[in-house]
Amino acid sequence: MKELLLNMKPTKEYLVCFDSDGCVFDNMELKHKECFCPATVNVWGLQSVSRYAREAAEFVNLYSKTRGANRFPALIRTLELLGDRKEAKERGYVCPDLTPLKKWVEETDSLSAIGIKKYAEEKGGDLDPILETAARWSAEVDENIERIVHGVAALPGVKEAFAQLAEFADIVIVSATPHEAIVREWGAQGLLEHITVVAGQELGTKKDCIRMAMEGKYSPDKVLMVGDAPGDHKAASDNGVLYYPIIPNHEVESWAALRAEAAEKFRRGQYAGAYMDGLLERFYAELKDNPDW
Repeated sequence: MKELLLNMKPTKEYLVCFDSDGCVFDNMELKHKECFCPATVNVWGLQSVSRYAREAAEFVNLYSKTRGANRFPALIRTLELLGDRKEAKERGYVCPDLTPLKKWVEETDSLSAIGIKKYAEEKGGDLDPILETAARWSAEVDENIERIVHGVAALPGVKEAFAQLAEFADIVIVSATPHEAIVREWGAQGLLEHITVVAGQELGTKKDCIRMAMEGKYSPDKVLMVGDAPGDHKAASDNGVLYYPIIPNHEVESWAALRAEAAEKFRRGQYAGAYMDGLLERFYAELKDNPDW
């Protein structure tokens, strides 16, 4: 599947990469509270500490500087935060040994359930129980999303921004969401018209996807990543390209500003520097370093 990005032919001088959840769609709360959290409680046996499991998961995935992280590193942080919490300990929770999951996260080039199966095949042995549980959890999350997440409209201004940017830039989706879910959700809202390539979690990390899309095709100063999470910013920075934040709690305002001024500043080479720095300052002010408990 990586050939989709590697073989992508530029049609414009500029490239804009968009994240999906929490960026184009205001669906982060829905997915994490109604799809991820129930699967985490069920598959990992957290019924007796469900309140604290939910608080940990929501902090990690929605309200902290790890917002938007891939589901597997986020799962590790959630379970470890829960294991450190006094109230969870008092109720008998002990964080399982996550070493096999951490090792896989460090070694894999595909942070997905498919990546877990491929990893097991490469190792030539039975799947470690922790990895098996992680794969089962991921499958249940996907089942919940397919069943529950329907009819979520794109944020106001998204379609107009795509049309505006498509006049001078190729547009690629770069997301940690599975490919099938991206195509289903974007297609249902009629958002695929201007999209060149859909790069879901199966194609690799956001950093790698941006690199594959741009390498040898676009100048770094003519590539913009648009996202709602620090991981999106890091993926852009690691590739030496620009970043536009969709600021949590200010999403509609962010899309309006992209259309009104940021897109044209990007096209004219005036985006980097003080303008982008000011947006980043506002962006990081919305996200916490540590939980309140």
